[in-house]
Amino acid sequence: MKTVVVDTKSINRDWFVVDASELTLGRLASQAAYVLIGKGKPAYSPNQDHGDNLIVINTDKLKLSGIKPETKTYFRHSRYPGGDKHRPFKEQMTIDSTQVVIHAIKGMVSKNAKGRAVMKKLHVYKGNEHPHTAQQPKELKLASVR
Repeated sequence: MKTVVVDTKSINRDWFVVDASELTLGRLASQAAYVLIGKGKPAYSPNQDHGDNLIVINTDKLKLSGIKPETKTYFRHSRYPGGDKHRPFKEQMTIDSTQVVIHAIKGMVSKNAKGRAVMKKLHVYKGNEHPHTAQQPKELKLASVR
């Protein structure tokens, strides 16, 4: 048998929309990364980008399980001595809840040029509205916490 390599022009990319309300962050991020990378497609190969475009809406209604809403923090550093900054999850959700989702999904894709291309297909919005109705996205049901 011969290995078939799919031409990048013939890759079929669909548009999906996910409602993040009442979903847990980790479960949403892992399943969203699976769709963005394209691992569920029959023609998937690790060196090509086969993923679909994904729209995530209602990120302000996202939740965490257990005691994580009180203990989870986001870290950044200014590269100066003593320049570390820690922001609690609840504060980050009030400032910009879309960055919480982007940060979680970004941690689950590869850290190279392919990963950056995958992240360009992710579109995250706080509310229920998005400007991608012309692409006719299909609703994608993700598993919620039990």
